[in-house]
Amino acid sequence: MVSAVFHSPLEASGSESAASSVPKNAMKTIAVSASITRATAPKDPQKPGYDWRGLALAVLPPLLGMCLLVGVWALVSIGTASSIPSPAETFKQAVVIFSDPFYRNGPNDQGVGWNILMSLERVAVGFGLAAAVGIPAGFAIGRFEFLSRMFNPLISLLRPVSPLAWLPIGLLVFKGANPAAIWTIFICSIWPMIINTAVGVQRVPQDYMNVARVLNLSEWKIVTKILFPSVLPYMLTGVRLAVGTAWLVIVAAEMLTGGVGIGFWVWDEWNNLNVKNIIIAIFVIGIVGLILEYALIKIATAFTFEEVKN
Repeated sequence: MVSAVFHSPLEASGSESAASSVPKNAMKTIAVSASITRATAPKDPQKPGYDWRGLALAVLPPLLGMCLLVGVWALVSIGTASSIPSPAETFKQAVVIFSDPFYRNGPNDQGVGWNILMSLERVAVGFGLAAAVGIPAGFAIGRFEFLSRMFNPLISLLRPVSPLAWLPIGLLVFKGANPAAIWTIFICSIWPMIINTAVGVQRVPQDYMNVARVLNLSEWKIVTKILFPSVLPYMLTGVRLAVGTAWLVIVAAEMLTGGVGIGFWVWDEWNNLNVKNIIIAIFVIGIVGLILEYALIKIATAFTFEEVKN
């Protein structure tokens, strides 16, 4: 049997008066001791601290991968009787090269910085032209079934063609190495943007288009208010793929066309039998491509909206 204890108002007032009769110094001592107890009390083990395991998983695997690469490289350099320079020798050469990356001793003797900037300039121009043509074309092909049926066979026919196969056409039409390289970047960058944008438009929910039809929206408002926000993640994926392809192709195109550029620098160092600079150029190409890829992934993530599930 459970019994309840009730206190009368008099008893309550008595207790309050008893509490008020405690000296102020005693109350301060109790408060200080309570704060000391809270400060020295052991922390709750269930409270989250610093995630050392997550940090180890984020740092150790890439570090071990790089160590493995350097180790295999060192073994290969030993086994090839000095035809492949060792990592230490290549590092010393890299320090010399990057100590003055923007020197100029003539049109064909320039620092690695100028070569990288020239290659990035060609990629930017060719990629910009491809985006200006490919993204609107993707919207039109995805929006209208007639255009989709009309251009799909052409895209399927031309997309598998190697980008370097278009380089002689560019040399024939533009009569110059630089515009021919830009033309090659354009033709290899346009297909991912057209295809991804068209697929994004075709995957817009039909309910959205029905609402636009009921509201009697113009085609411009349909594109800007409905299609563009929905297609943006697909479009950015196409842009990321196009930039990666363009950076791959420009190196090969510059090897064939000559002039200033990271690809020409690789070929020129090969003609001089300078293997150290070739290996350095390989790492430079990979690092620049990695930076471009990472930047575009961040942009795509920022503009990708995921549905929150309860």
